[in-house]
Amino acid sequence: MKVPALILAGGKGSRICSNTEKPLLLFLGKPLIDRVVEAAKSARNVSQIYVVTSKNTPQTEERCLKNGWRVLKTNGEGYHNDLKQAIIEGKLNSPVLTIPADLPALTGEFIDKIITLFEERGKNALAVFIPLEKRKKMELSVSSKDEFEGVMYAVSGVNIINGKKILAEGKIDTAALVTDEIEVLFNINTQKDLNIAEKNLKNHFS
Repeated sequence: MKVPALILAGGKGSRICSNTEKPLLLFLGKPLIDRVVEAAKSARNVSQIYVVTSKNTPQTEERCLKNGWRVLKTNGEGYHNDLKQAIIEGKLNSPVLTIPADLPALTGEFIDKIITLFEERGKNALAVFIPLEKRKKMELSVSSKDEFEGVMYAVSGVNIINGKKILAEGKIDTAALVTDEIEVLFNINTQKDLNIAEKNLKNHFS
């Protein structure tokens, strides 16, 4: 099974408190967006890659276009609205992978694992969650939480969802993977997150 990937890079990134757009922040010398695009490109089960930008990230959009990456520009009115708009613009009426542009340790192997798991679970969506206690133990921020089977988790932002279902009203039957693997554990919301991630992953990338 192959699915298209949407790399979400249109958020305001206000918590990072930087004049640099968050997708362009350097992580161990390389922009975050470059690392995520490289991971998606290395995945065997990703058919196409789109970077979703908005009015909030014009410099990110410029970099993507310069590098020849496909871009879907949205209104920048929030995650769910932007996701719906990107799915419509890209005519993505089948399962689609969503990835935030702030996961520096993401790999193609991890992406392929998620796609395979989605196919095996047979639901219309698969969400990847991180135990709250793991983020807190690492002194990492928690920007978004969600409940699954009565337990609250940190949201990783990595999901697969049937494009047809997200455009329709009603609840979507969702499977989940709960993991503290580094590929999704270190998402960058604040400058402190960036510093902690660089410290912990420096040897991983050396």
